[in-house]
Amino acid sequence: MDHVTAELLVRTGPDASMGKLMRRYWVPVMLSSEIAEPDCPPVKVKILGEKLLAFRDTNGRPGLVDEFCAHRGASLFLGRNEEGGIRCSYHGWKFDISGQCLELPSVPQLAPRMRIKAYPCIERGDILWAYMGPADAMPEPPGLEWCLVPTAHRFVSKRYQASGWLQAMEGGIDTTHASWVHRFELEQDPMHKRAQANKYIKADKNAVFDIEEAPHGLTIFGRRNGEENSHYWRITQWIFPWFTLIPPFGPHALGGHMWIPIDDESCWAWSINFLPDRPLPEDELQAMKEGKGIHVKYVPGTFIPLANPGNDWLIDRQAQKDNLSFSGVEGFSVQDASLQESMGPIQDYSKEHLVVTDRAIVMARRMLEKAAKELSSGKNPPALDAASQHVRAASVLLDRELRAEEWAKDALASLENPVFSV
Repeated sequence: MDHVTAELLVRTGPDASMGKLMRRYWVPVMLSSEIAEPDCPPVKVKILGEKLLAFRDTNGRPGLVDEFCAHRGASLFLGRNEEGGIRCSYHGWKFDISGQCLELPSVPQLAPRMRIKAYPCIERGDILWAYMGPADAMPEPPGLEWCLVPTAHRFVSKRYQASGWLQAMEGGIDTTHASWVHRFELEQDPMHKRAQANKYIKADKNAVFDIEEAPHGLTIFGRRNGEENSHYWRITQWIFPWFTLIPPFGPHALGGHMWIPIDDESCWAWSINFLPDRPLPEDELQAMKEGKGIHVKYVPGTFIPLANPGNDWLIDRQAQKDNLSFSGVEGFSVQDASLQESMGPIQDYSKEHLVVTDRAIVMARRMLEKAAKELSSGKNPPALDAASQHVRAASVLLDRELRAEEWAKDALASLENPVFSV
């Protein structure tokens, strides 16, 4: 990838082409539980390079505003969340969730003219989302399936990742790595046991890919040898611009990810497990809370993974040598993060050598680049409508004569269909 394209894709600030594109979507900001109660302490938020403050007002409404007071620029994080707004501790200026100044004690008549930046917020799927784009272009709320199921059917977590969003997201659409970095952990993890998929992924390390552009982004068909007369297909969805849906393993929950830039050199990596038609089993839910599966263990009191660049991701060379772990790093998400973070905060794309199995990555880059450039000429980006996000991942054994693309047109055409999982 040339330098100009790379710069376009990785820069996400307010004035950057990719930053403007991302701001046309509802942006996942934080867990709703981080501001659980009315008038609770405010929380600093950095997203897409902007320093913001999240709080819940006296009526329970969430707000996301500029972190700094319009008066002298003091941080409102040090302020008081009280009586319908956040009050600066320096001189008592008070702002509501819309950014309007409610009280200016020293010069009350000026309060109606004073504002700070504020973004509209909604809560969906246990997450606080903000719209950071032009007011007249606000899209429908997110229509991802896991956002719409009952709370008991879903588990959501996030973790800090010390890398740019693009190299992290591209790991989510690269399914060939599962045959390598995750290969020894598949049968030990609670969310991957009892799945036929494990043996196919281990046995056939060279998946063959068919990829289709779709209204939501990309549908990625990964084919491996199955039984004597069948192929094992893993159908992954990339939903523009930063969502993925990963195929389930056996009877376990479906999975999904989001990679949201904090700034150009770090991101929030979100992980979601859900079941469309029933609550998550208690034992699997407990395992998710303990950081197993696609979730992680944290440094206490933070969203930083316990295994992180500062401690070399707790790599265990003996486990690696004894074939207990292929990479020596514990946990699916940290295994992925360790490799992506090892590339540096922003990968040097000029040094990479892509091959045929990287076609989904190439296609996603081209779609992102095209959408960012077309936005500047007034064309709306893809997948803004909720209906286009109504897609599902699957894993399935199909007769060798059948094409997964044809099977998927009917089987995955509606969220009302059953889950297909091997």
